[in-house]
Amino acid sequence: MQNYWLSFSTILPLFLVVLVGLLFSRTKSFKKEWIDVLNDYALWIGFPALILVALFKLDVPLSEYIDLVGWNSAYIVSAMLLAFPVAKLFRLSTDTLRTLVLAFSFGNVSYLGIPVLMNVYGVEILAESTLLSAVYLFWLFTLGIILVEVLGERDVNPLVVVKNLLQNPLLIAVLLGLLVSILKIDVPEILMKGLDLFATSVTAVVLFSLGLFLGTHPFGKLKEWLPVAAFSIVILLVLPLAFYGVVRFLGVSFDIRSSILEAAMPMGLTPYVLSVKYKLNATFASKVVVLSTMLSVFTLPLWIQILG
Repeated sequence: MQNYWLSFSTILPLFLVVLVGLLFSRTKSFKKEWIDVLNDYALWIGFPALILVALFKLDVPLSEYIDLVGWNSAYIVSAMLLAFPVAKLFRLSTDTLRTLVLAFSFGNVSYLGIPVLMNVYGVEILAESTLLSAVYLFWLFTLGIILVEVLGERDVNPLVVVKNLLQNPLLIAVLLGLLVSILKIDVPEILMKGLDLFATSVTAVVLFSLGLFLGTHPFGKLKEWLPVAAFSIVILLVLPLAFYGVVRFLGVSFDIRSSILEAAMPMGLTPYVLSVKYKLNATFASKVVVLSTMLSVFTLPLWIQILG
């Protein structure tokens, strides 16, 4: 129990920033446009800077991360495909099935995952967590989008899929950072210091923005939250536990802590945004974001304790 509270206190400062955002959303000074502005800053400036800083300083050969990328890819794809038997078992609509394809597979691995991992394991985990975020984004914007469009009886345009992938600033930052790291290009110190300023700012910005989003969400009827609660438990505990069991049983060679902790993150905002864009079950998606984020205050310390 003492170890659990130690883990809880490790991530508590992060959720206090979320709480500040939630409380501020109730004030007269708050405007909903703030959420978009802060998220755009994080997406286009803050997180790309954080990723570049991590990869520019990467000393470990990329070959060391092959198993990490492979196993996490297998987990993400399996989580996406899990939506099909679940939808069939519970006789869910096609739109809900398409929503689950996104929701099962993509947690808040960047906006919440990177700050949590850095707070728990230190700055040295930054490069690994950055690569993990890139893996999640790659599968979401390739296989995830393809499945959503195919199930919606739309013709998949490969050029559009590639275009969406290459327009994602996080993936652009990963590719640029890896290129600099592989070619061993010396980055000017003045540029590194500038990037560091943006990188250090992004954690508070995204967590505060997440609090604003949670604070603007209407509660709705209690019965609407029962399937949301069940789904949240699955993504926070059941799926990462299955992943943990498989990699432990097979005795993989890489450090599994960051992989399991990223898999145990609450649902990210991106599946909700895509649910709105493709006219899916956006109400369900938004409620999962809210409830799973709140429950993760208690489930993440549990995983931190388990993983060490």
